[in-house]
Amino acid sequence: MRSYSLMEPGKPFQAIDKPDPVPTGTEVLLKVTRAGVCHSDIHISDGYFDLGGGKVLNIVDRGQKFPITLGHEVLGEVIAAGPDAKDAPIGKTMLVHPWLGCGECSACKAEQENHCPTMRSIGVFRDGGYATHCVVPHPKYLVDIGNVDPSIATPYSCSGVTVYSALKKALPIRDDEWLAIMGAGGLGLSAVAIAKAMGVKNIISVDIDDSHLTAAKDMGATATLNPKSTDSAVAALQKLAGGELRAVVDTVGGEATANLGIAAVRKGGRYVIVGLYGGQISISLPTIPMRAVSILGSYVGSLDELKELMELVKTGTVKPIPISTRPVETAYDTLQDLKAGKIVGRVVLTND
Repeated sequence: MRSYSLMEPGKPFQAIDKPDPVPTGTEVLLKVTRAGVCHSDIHISDGYFDLGGGKVLNIVDRGQKFPITLGHEVLGEVIAAGPDAKDAPIGKTMLVHPWLGCGECSACKAEQENHCPTMRSIGVFRDGGYATHCVVPHPKYLVDIGNVDPSIATPYSCSGVTVYSALKKALPIRDDEWLAIMGAGGLGLSAVAIAKAMGVKNIISVDIDDSHLTAAKDMGATATLNPKSTDSAVAALQKLAGGELRAVVDTVGGEATANLGIAAVRKGGRYVIVGLYGGQISISLPTIPMRAVSILGSYVGSLDELKELMELVKTGTVKPIPISTRPVETAYDTLQDLKAGKIVGRVVLTND
């Protein structure tokens, strides 16, 4: 097998050739055919998360070890299984749920592995999809995609399930109320499409790039806002929503988007943050109960949520976001393009 691995933060990936893995126990082996390129990989590749105020979370302190093969949006053909991998779907193309926990804590036992304090996620702490092969520890983490195009299905294991889980926290939103989605990148566009499929009628997409806002309109956004185009983004956002901005899903997670979303949401509203761009905010504590505002963090999604999402996708009601494909050997260069804001939608790497 060949992998394109991060040897140390801030350096280009290195191609590594080694024997194909042999699955043991409950493991299954996939021949990777698709791997999505996610913004989270930028933080891991760079070596840190920005905590604001000059503080960073070093990925080594977070438990990262090297070399590591990134790529947590993984899809491929199941080609082998360990002796204890019962009912492994040999020969089928499956989507991988990458958000694995320790398997022992209360969160894992409640099938909320994405809330495990010691996660062992594929493509983050375990080798992922920027490779020709990927080992998955159990067949239960394989999700059927039906007749969905493999390139379209691949990002649902991260960008899709992440915003699906966040939207579940933001709902309910009545037909006379509004949802704002901060950011119109891969996550933001997925959020628009999935929110529409979940029955949200009024959606505002907020982004500082007009080309991204055009894409959001194409995905079904009711209205768009470029904060750079107005002297008061808060007033503009509230006006677009007619004072009924019930919820905000922040797929950026930066200081500007957080301050805007929390300030603009109506009394009794919900601000849900999923983006990891970084920074910090200052908020007057009495205003939280006085406005009855909920500030919620949402981290990726559970296995059950990915299965729920894929069943929704199979109905044909979720409009696919713009997808482009590139060979897997371009993984590092693609990350740099994503970091520079050159990508609309999602790039999926191929091994075909």
